[in-house]
Amino acid sequence: MIKVVIAGTSGRMGQALLEGIFADSELQLHGALDRADSPRIGRDAGEQFGLATNVIISADVDKTLCGADVLVDFTRPEASMGYLTACEKAGVKLVLGTTGFSLEQKKQIEAAAERIGIVFAPNMSVGVTLLINLVQAAARVLADGYDVEIIEAHHRHKVDAPSGTALRLGEAAAEALSRDLQSCAVYGREGVTGERDANTIGFATVRGGDVVGDHTVLFAGIGERVELTHKASSRATFALGALRAAKYLADRKTGLFDMRDVLGLR
Repeated sequence: MIKVVIAGTSGRMGQALLEGIFADSELQLHGALDRADSPRIGRDAGEQFGLATNVIISADVDKTLCGADVLVDFTRPEASMGYLTACEKAGVKLVLGTTGFSLEQKKQIEAAAERIGIVFAPNMSVGVTLLINLVQAAARVLADGYDVEIIEAHHRHKVDAPSGTALRLGEAAAEALSRDLQSCAVYGREGVTGERDANTIGFATVRGGDVVGDHTVLFAGIGERVELTHKASSRATFALGALRAAKYLADRKTGLFDMRDVLGLR
């Protein structure tokens, strides 16, 4: 039985993760974390599901991690870096689905993976993981004469843009095309922009309503377009992928992995 701690249990992803654990006989909810000012602090983590788990939601990270195998975190970068440090200290593995990290923070995550096992991916969906591989394959075939544009849409509450998934798709395309995404990405267009530079990769962002997550990678050539699209209708897909990643880490003490490792797509 894998002992799992969930961070951000009052959030939308936290709730989906709890539901996923309660339905999985291989996983045991060991602890539940939330911010100190959450009204759910001190309540049973299973309360909203009609369950009495005896796992009390807490803001005490070190105490909650004691005896755990893995922490699953989909919160915010600043909170996640604190969880990362606590996991290193406790020797607890980490499944990290948070997005919006800076380059320096990503380097800290890579360094931590020398001491604990980490699955780090901006999107834990099986479908999106497959999409990353499809984008790379398409980019290699459509390397000449096709413009690459990435369009993503999320709910009105998402705080970072473009989404981490969109950026990962851009990285996949750039890698296949032997480009550096940092230097070729275009994140916004307004006014008289001039003709499109054929070597750029464009990003367009939509925010509104309750959209869980839509991503399209467009390869636009002369006379035809190839579009690769993934649409998520439920956060359960991300939760199930993350819990699958937690199982993957069971026999891996150290190392930095992503969902392609988890699914055997490398």
